[in-house]
Amino acid sequence: MRPKVPVTVLTGFLGSGKTTLLNRILSEDHGLRIAVIENEFGEIGIDQDLVINADEEVFEMNNGCICCNVRGDLIRILGELADRISQFDLVILETTGMADPGPVAQTFLVQEDIQDYYQLDGIITLVDAKHVGQHLDDETDEVLAQVAFADRIILNKIDLVSEEEKQAIRKRLQSMNTMAELYEATMADAPIAELLDIGGFDVQRAVDMKPNFLEPEYPFEWGGVWQLPAGDYLLKLAEDHHDHDHDHDHDHDHDHHHGDESRMSILMTKVDKGSESDLQALAEKVFVEFSAEPETILHGQALEIADRHYQLTLEGRDSYEFGFSLSDEQSVAFFSGHAPHGLKLKLVSQDGVEHSPISEDSFHGEHTHDTKVSSVSVELPGLFNGSQLNTWLEEFLQENGPDVYRMKGIVGLEGQDYRFVFQGVHMIFGSQKGAEWGDQTPFNRLVFIGKNLNESYILESLENCLA
Repeated sequence: MRPKVPVTVLTGFLGSGKTTLLNRILSEDHGLRIAVIENEFGEIGIDQDLVINADEEVFEMNNGCICCNVRGDLIRILGELADRISQFDLVILETTGMADPGPVAQTFLVQEDIQDYYQLDGIITLVDAKHVGQHLDDETDEVLAQVAFADRIILNKIDLVSEEEKQAIRKRLQSMNTMAELYEATMADAPIAELLDIGGFDVQRAVDMKPNFLEPEYPFEWGGVWQLPAGDYLLKLAEDHHDHDHDHDHDHDHDHHHGDESRMSILMTKVDKGSESDLQALAEKVFVEFSAEPETILHGQALEIADRHYQLTLEGRDSYEFGFSLSDEQSVAFFSGHAPHGLKLKLVSQDGVEHSPISEDSFHGEHTHDTKVSSVSVELPGLFNGSQLNTWLEEFLQENGPDVYRMKGIVGLEGQDYRFVFQGVHMIFGSQKGAEWGDQTPFNRLVFIGKNLNESYILESLENCLA
């Protein structure tokens, strides 16, 4: 039996030093062949350009948090890696700073095809000594989860705090997680040998902290199965005037904020005979497909292909219809994401007969996000005037620093043949000379993550800094 490849999850809130530690690991003379999976919060990828020595082993997931939606992406990428698993000794998964590591761990503990090839070796959590107190005081969910699930905690940037502040933070972190080894670091200079191959994630401790830990999250809230003859059908969504508390006997705790009130995700799949009542198995079957990028359709259009993720546009009407056809008698299942309050789903045949599901179930999750936190991603052609860009970045942080959790970028500067790399956390801003552009056309990619960000102002200001 082949040995399983260990997977190290690297987590920590925005700006805590994850990429710095990753670069240190990749630079160490340990002889390990490492595959890196990046997960970024934002519409464009930056981190791959910041990661060294991992050109073809870096896989990006840009869907936001690693929770139920992106878990499908993670499963797909791990499946691709499994085809060349003999080329790797270790996988490192660097999560976005907005990630709860719990669903990541679930992937390795409840997904059988993943368990065949991989073993979760440990969760390493980096903590920004300068700013973690603020996030703990705010009870930021992601920070609390990252600390609680950690097998190793790295208290990073200790050079930015006093000895008294450091000891207070250590005590606070150790009270939250008494089992994790804690290391102090400057520039993420923790002992690499004590972070890798640590012997496996402590499942029992995770279950003790969260009893439903091994219950997987899903990117949908409801599923139902219908037995239907051949024919043409309409999927109808309309205002339910009789019962506004129709939510299929559940309370919609599953608050993802992965969409808005004008859209609803849905997927139809054909059901094998005898499987009509096993919605849990069907949910696992469609999980990955539902996590893929959806195809947007409008009122009056059709769901033409089974097992395709669709996003229904629900805007400007009281009722909506989406067609589909069956060439023969068939059992079909529909799985749907959050629908706007008050809209009820019905399935009606061409002759106007409404069909009821023979089985249905709801799917709960507890993953939530601070809806005030958003990202602004900017891609601009051309080259920046270095002096103007630097001045604007400094002014921007002076005015917005407390609300800017993280900013990072790679840009081209007028008169320079190298990349300009900058990163910022709250009021702290740093920059450095990057690799030369060589034959590559210079590009500008910038990401800002925080609260109350004014996207149009940021974009206009940066455009004004172009040479």
